[in-house]
Amino acid sequence: MLSLRLARGAHPLVLLRRLLVAIAASGVGFLLLCTLGYAVAHPAQTDASVVRLLWCALPFAAVVQFALTVARSDPATRPRDGLDAIGFGPVRLSLLAATSTAISCTVGSGAALLVYLELRGDLGATPLSGHAARLLDGGRALPWGATLTLLGLLPAAAAGACVLALRPREEKRAAAPAEAAEESDAPEPPTGTMPAVATRPEPRPAYVGLPWGVAIIATGLALEAYVGHAPAPEPGTLLALPGQERGASPGLLGGWLLASLGLVLAGPGLTHWCGVVLSAGRPGPVRMLAGRMLQDTATRIGRPLGVLCAMASGVLAAVELYGVAWEHSGPRPFGPLTGLGAAVVMACVTATAITAALDARQVRSETTSALRRLGIPAGLLRGAAAVRTCVLLAVLAPLTWVIAELTALPLMR
Repeated sequence: MLSLRLARGAHPLVLLRRLLVAIAASGVGFLLLCTLGYAVAHPAQTDASVVRLLWCALPFAAVVQFALTVARSDPATRPRDGLDAIGFGPVRLSLLAATSTAISCTVGSGAALLVYLELRGDLGATPLSGHAARLLDGGRALPWGATLTLLGLLPAAAAGACVLALRPREEKRAAAPAEAAEESDAPEPPTGTMPAVATRPEPRPAYVGLPWGVAIIATGLALEAYVGHAPAPEPGTLLALPGQERGASPGLLGGWLLASLGLVLAGPGLTHWCGVVLSAGRPGPVRMLAGRMLQDTATRIGRPLGVLCAMASGVLAAVELYGVAWEHSGPRPFGPLTGLGAAVVMACVTATAITAALDARQVRSETTSALRRLGIPAGLLRGAAAVRTCVLLAVLAPLTWVIAELTALPLMR
């Protein structure tokens, strides 16, 4: 009930984000239902059904990440004095965020079920009833137990991710000397010395994951190169690719996944070092502000940018792999369901990056207000934002293109 009341009084932009989460969840729910319908209609083709289910994992993970980013940036789930006074501390606020996320995903999954049944022709005399019965295998009835289980996976996973990511973390503090804790009448410290105080641990630097990211990218590319030059595996061990009859080796797909994971891990470090390079030497006001802000927000926006680059590299690799087949006279490598999954993934990772950037802007709003009070013109702040954007594009776009070319090269042989 509190979640619904907070939703009623939320900002329109917050409501728009929750609506986008529901729409993305409906896309994933529709894909899961299509996979279930194919498995029911083709009980003998278990391998194809498993491959279809595995291809749903990527949109599933993208929606969970987007839902987590929206929950983290929701002002209603941040600590407040009024909510703390009635017993809603950090733990209950994390549960509140998980509940709101589960409600949004459940609404989307319910909408997906209605649309799926409508297109299959299971809802009776309606305008669009049965228009896609052949594509969605409408000849067989769905088992309701499996249907509800599949539709409940996304709300449960998104809510669990919110609880784990937003839970309060215990701050480890340095203990004072035992003598000061036991004796209250201890003599005062000499003049010029500071008493021992409890200190917070230093936050984890954003650039720590950069070496690991580079190493994982190199490992993935090396694995693809090794498997690409190895003897051809048995046909039964290949994984099916859309629009290709021969399939692909699991090693090639594993190398692509490692390279994508490396991009995700290297995102915060790359963002941090972009800020370091910008503010190096004797920077002017624009470069100094742009560099410092990139360093401060590297952890917040670096990971979503890394995910966006990983997905963009996959899209570029698909364009390189299927470019000839996309001609009007050639075969169609992708069907409508594959296109829906790709659209869900790209829309979710793009919306996640935009939401993280807006959240970072909201976090540093006090700093921006302080700079404005000091007389910094608004044009200078806009120039710093433009410089940050251009630098990130100049660094991440070529890197994404190179990794896409290198990952697509073994698949084209």
